[in-house]
Amino acid sequence: RLKGNVSGYVCNPHSLKMGTETPHPIATAALPQLSVRIVIEEMTFHKARDDDEMANLTWNDSAVQHEKIAELRNYQRINHFPGMGEICRKDCLARNMAKMIKSQPQEYSFIPKTWIFPAECTQFQNYVKELKRKRKQKTFIVKPANGAMGHGISLIRNCEKLPVQDHFIVQEYLDKPFLMEGYKFDLRFYILVTSCDPLRVFLYNDGLVRMGTEKYHMPNESNLNQLYMHLTNYSVNKHNENFERDETVDKGSKRSIGWFTEFLRTNDYDVAKFWGDVSELVVKTLIVAEPHVLHAYRMCRPGQPPGSASVCFEVLGFDIILDRKLKPWLLEINRAPSFGTDQKIDYDVKKGVLLNTLKLLNIRASDKRRNLARQKAEAQRRLYGQGSMRKLTAGSSEWEKQRHLLERRREELKERLAQVRKQVSRDEHEKRHLGNYRRIYPPDDKLLLEKYESLLSAAFQTFLAGRAASLQKEVNNPLKRMKEEDILDLLEQCELDDEKLMGKTSKQKGPKVHILYEAKMYKKVYFYAFGRYFFPKQLLLH
Repeated sequence: RLKGNVSGYVCNPHSLKMGTETPHPIATAALPQLSVRIVIEEMTFHKARDDDEMANLTWNDSAVQHEKIAELRNYQRINHFPGMGEICRKDCLARNMAKMIKSQPQEYSFIPKTWIFPAECTQFQNYVKELKRKRKQKTFIVKPANGAMGHGISLIRNCEKLPVQDHFIVQEYLDKPFLMEGYKFDLRFYILVTSCDPLRVFLYNDGLVRMGTEKYHMPNESNLNQLYMHLTNYSVNKHNENFERDETVDKGSKRSIGWFTEFLRTNDYDVAKFWGDVSELVVKTLIVAEPHVLHAYRMCRPGQPPGSASVCFEVLGFDIILDRKLKPWLLEINRAPSFGTDQKIDYDVKKGVLLNTLKLLNIRASDKRRNLARQKAEAQRRLYGQGSMRKLTAGSSEWEKQRHLLERRREELKERLAQVRKQVSRDEHEKRHLGNYRRIYPPDDKLLLEKYESLLSAAFQTFLAGRAASLQKEVNNPLKRMKEEDILDLLEQCELDDEKLMGKTSKQKGPKVHILYEAKMYKKVYFYAFGRYFFPKQLLLH
């Protein structure tokens, strides 16, 4: 069915709405891909009307407008984040990665040298001149800035032939790849981002191995145009008569990452290191995206408390290639990975991705009813002024100011306590419904988490310095690290402080001091006392 530029396929107990937005009118090709429809039916969703604005979930095969995300009710879900194009467009990925490489060169060494044309044409020409001076020659791969499926890609060695006015990117070609039976290949990993506030990332434990269809040889002037040898894109290689379709996971031109993992284990490669390296590459890349995505999301959802359930989620396709030392290199990221099922292996892997995704999202028929009840209760509280704090006036006494500060602190702690309890509930659901996913951010390893948080702070400073100070401050808020028992202790202290202000007697002598936050990386310890946060030096002064 068509409705303007949107073809709808929608469902209910979890009332799911599926659509495809394209810039031009569309026909039957706009229907959701087969694997998506099959999973929907298996999850017992029901169709809803195309004009149903109350559906629990909307699925689009392309990026959605910010206005659409802004209009969503809190119980609804949509399968794209705003701002994710900052790593999914090739030119944006190159630009953002270059900034992080400048800031954190040791941590961001997994993307080939890249130049964006025409803006960086001069830098590229200077690089080529330096290679000539050293009597070196390299091969470069030219890609459209926003292309897909291998269209418009070419290899060059004579860099003087490049058109300097066109918009594209140029990358160093990785000419020493890890080979499988003599063929070059890449790996398609599926990544699920369930929230950007806070960031939560899951890696699917299977995926696709996509092989070239001509035996690989180092690039030279005679084989640069043999794209079946140099490109691993399925959309390119499927047209070669040598493309092998097979019903098993261990043969043919398309295989499973599950099989590849066993291949590595059988041949005495370090499988744990392989998956660890891939996980780090994915997380570090999404750390680059996080400032953009969080800022855009907050702009779409103003007034929504931090830590609220996300109305957005996204399944990303990370395309990664391995060099002969098994180091993973990021090629590109697809924000609308194909869920087409040309072969049985496609069906098995992609169905698993979608099924596990919907289970992790925990979309329930009761979400709509609960949300409407919360909205009604909140409206009544506002109407009767319940829970609202009295405002200070210019003539407020010191006692009133202290009481007001204490009330603000108590409300902040109560809000954080509610967030922590909600997150504990989400964590418990995730653990029970991970399926074939593994959570890679936040990681369980505390040292790794500290490293990621340091990179996240650097990313906010790099991309949002001076433009989103509140976001940076929030990322470093000590309250974010606290557990339920810590917050309850602080609430208890608030009650004691309140009793003192009201002139009531208290059994406790002296202020109760809490170690609130400790970060080994920064060697900082914060304390809470007298209704305020202190560094140790500040506490001694009091």
